[in-house]
Formats: sequence, C-alpha cells, structure tokens
Amino acid sequence: MMNILIADFDRKFVEELQRNWSIAGTNLLVCSDEKTLMPLIKKTSIDLAFIEVPFLMLDNMDLISYLKERQPGVEIFVLCDDRNWQGAASAITRGASSFLKKPVTLSLLESTASKIQAQQQNKSNTQLMESQVLDSLLGDTPEMRKILKTVYKVAPTNSTLLITGESGSGKEFLANVVHRYSKRANEPFVPVNCGAIPENLVESELFGSKKGSYTGSTADKKGLFESANGGTLFLDEVGELSLATQVKLLRFLQSHEIRRVGETEARYLDIRIIAATNRDLQQAMHEGRFREDLYYRLNTFHLQLPPLRDRKPVIPNLIRYFILKNKEAQGKEIHDLEPAALYALTKYPYPGNIRELENIMEHAIVLSEGGIIKLEDLPEYVQIEAREKTVAIPHIKDAVGNKDSASEHAYDKTARDIVEEVEEEEKSAENPLRKPIHFEPISGKTDSAGLLTHNPTKFITHNPTPEEEEILSLDEMERRHILHALSICKGNKTEVCKKLGISRATLWRKLKELKIEMDGGED
Repeated sequence: MMNILIADFDRKFVEELQRNWSIAGTNLLVCSDEKTLMPLIKKTSIDLAFIEVPFLMLDNMDLISYLKERQPGVEIFVLCDDRNWQGAASAITRGASSFLKKPVTLSLLESTASKIQAQQQNKSNTQLMESQVLDSLLGDTPEMRKILKTVYKVAPTNSTLLITGESGSGKEFLANVVHRYSKRANEPFVPVNCGAIPENLVESELFGSKKGSYTGSTADKKGLFESANGGTLFLDEVGELSLATQVKLLRFLQSHEIRRVGETEARYLDIRIIAATNRDLQQAMHEGRFREDLYYRLNTFHLQLPPLRDRKPVIPNLIRYFILKNKEAQGKEIHDLEPAALYALTKYPYPGNIRELENIMEHAIVLSEGGIIKLEDLPEYVQIEAREKTVAIPHIKDAVGNKDSASEHAYDKTARDIVEEVEEEEKSAENPLRKPIHFEPISGKTDSAGLLTHNPTKFITHNPTPEEEEILSLDEMERRHILHALSICKGNKTEVCKKLGISRATLWRKLKELKIEMDGGED
C-alpha cells in the first residue's frame, strides 16, 4: 500500500480529493492546517507527497529535509501559484521532485500518483529479481542464507556494518549489495582501499584539505568522505589504517562531522559506513594496532563471508556470471563447457577465492575457440585433478570422440584404450556425466555495479529428461561411477584400477572417502 500525503490550506479542495480519490493500492492522507501535519508525518511513512509552498517551513524546520531524512525514497511535488513559485523552485534544489502549478485537478494528481506507483512497483520487482540473482551468486548454503537474511533486514537502515573474510571472497560485492538495497541506492557508493593510500596522504585523501595546508596543496580539495555524502562509504582493509586516522574515523562515527586538513570549520555529512577487512581485528586490538572503541563502533552488524571453497554450489553460477561479464570485453560468445572443464573448476580449492575464479575464467575465455571452454583452456594448475580423472569424466565428442584427437590431448595409454568404453558410458543411464554440458544462450548485461540485470539461475544443463531433475553432488557422481565400474568388472579391483586409470592406493582411498563397502578380499 502506497501512502500519499496532500497538504493544502484549501480545506474544500482536500476534502473533495478525499471523497473522489480512486487509485487502487493507495492510502490518501490529507491535511489543511499546520497543527495536524507534523503528528501525521511522524506516525505514518510517506511514499508520495503533494505539499503547498506555505507548508514547507514549519517552526523554522525544512519539511523537505525532514521527510527525506525519514524516508529517502519519498517523492515530493510542491503545489504553488504565481505568488510563491520561487519557493517551489527553491524546494527542488533541496530534494523535491518537481512542482505543480495551481489550480491542479484531481485527474492531474491521480495521473502523477499512478506514474510514481508504477515506478515503485518496477523498483520492487527489480529488487525481487536482484535478490534471486544474489542468492544464486553468493551461494545457497545455510551460512550464506543467514548472511543474506541479515543483509535484507539491515540494508534499509543506516547501521554500520563490518564485513570480514579472506581476500577475494566478495566483501566489496556484498557491501555494494547492501548499498543497492538501502534507501541510499540512488546516491554515491564510494569504495576506498585504506591500505593503498600512502600514510602521509591518507588524511587529506579521506577528509580533504584546504589550499596551502601542506606543500603541494594548490587548491581546496574535497575528500572521499565528502564524495560519498548522502550515500555509502566502503572502507576496505580498514585494519590498515593508522591509529591517528582511526581516531578521526571514530570521531566521525560519533558526530558525523569532519574537518578538512588546514580548516577549523566542521562539515556535517550524511554517510553510511561499511568497513571490511581480511585481518583478525580482535587480535589487532590485543596487540594495540586497532582501537577497541572503533571496533565496537564498526561492529554494529558483523558479516563473516566464508571462502569460496566452502560455497562450491555457487561456482557454476559464478562461471556464467563471469562469462557474461567478459562477453563484451573479450568479444567472445561462450555457449558450451566441457564436463571435464566444469569438473576441474568445481574441484579446484581457490585460495584466491572469487577474484581468482574471475581471473581463471578470463584466461579460459581468451583461449577458447568455437564458443567452447575446454579443459586445456584452463590454467594448468586448475587442470590437474581433472587430468587424473580423465577416464571418469568424458569430454565432448569433438575432444575425445575419435582416436586421432585423443593423442592431441595427451591422454595416457589407459585413457586412449577406453575411449570407446567412455562413449558407451555416455549412453548409460547409470552415468550422470554421460552428456556434454551446454549453456543456455547467454544474454543480458551487467550494470555499473557489476550486478546482472537478469536472473542467471538458469545455468548449466545437460538437457535433462524428467527422470534427471535431481542435481547430484560431485562426490555422489564419482561414487556412482566407481560403483558402476565395480559392477562391470564384477568387483575385480585390479581391473577397476586399470579401467579407471588410477592406482590401487587411490582406489582404496576413494572407497573409504565415499563409504563404499565391499565384500571379499583383494580381487
């Protein structure tokens, strides 16, 4: 329900509006005197307001600023006539959307309200779509669902957040998500890498400086804090700040005021602070390298991002995301991904987290040919485990479908010997990897924040039949393949090792890891 306020001194006019208002999904609030206006605003959230110029200053208070502070997304239209149109023009500079010249009609107000209602509905739908995107990109695990639940609750507030996690785990991405879901979404999001600013320049970079305040200062300079005014300031690697700068940051969090270097005048700024670090700040506090009072100021809400190796289910969606992100930059259409390449990408431990996956995908896209990412397109260190399991993970037919190409891909003798068996396995209902993996057509764009403008949850598929709707884990896929090999070889472990191209020690380890119990002795 959208709450609409109409404040006008013409009592008959507002009463007529109240009787005849006809837009569904709206709640009309009317006021024709100053005494009732503030109590009405204080107890009700306003989405759209039509306010006559004389109401804009109440007891020396700017009503527009008051409304915007309480609800930054509110749309305000000023009602004016020839005598006070200058007041309406001034209101626009303070945040009003536009003005309507009196006399105004019911149809004009309803038309304006309908447009705003449609815009807000579109914004709501977009946010719903983005939430689906975020769920698919950040990871559908209990830990990540808990984090996202907190994000959706905290984002609309002005509370300070501290995001911790390993380098490259997506801290800035998550901070951007918080900003996008906040009431400051249309204002600046300013990221600052605190560790990248030279110590002798950090104060002027953050808070600005006055001309002549230090050697080389030839003009007044606005700092990054002022650049973020009205929006969100993201302080990445906040643990790198010196103790002196930490004091100034603490002072800002307490008063929301800064002083440029060389000035005595304080400037009030409306900024939300989100801080992030890959360091252990509690350990830094114990060692005297980070102020305890600042830590508790920043730590109003704490989001601990798990590393990518603990979010393996999200890797396929991230692969699609990075393919789309690199589409225009590299000028390449990617529509297929070899099962072996996907296996390698999902098994790799990613010590560099999401940032490393992005670099790996850029490497693969540049080397790919024919719109297909193959195992050999990945960096060699990513290929290792899939190379060891060549037999269990079929390539697409163009890669291993004939014996001439098998040698080109440097398969060992055992692998070449069983190419035909692999092709038979691709047809078997026992083998969950029996078909090449294809992308659905990749289309869409990313916005300036790097977020997809559509839902990428429809991702990699191997054209499943209705019986194949279940998504199996990689461990389960491997377990089933080993069981199938044992069945074909009638439990002969020596033969299984030969067919799978692995050592007996590896087979025994896999049997133990995958909890496959076997009767009998050696063979």
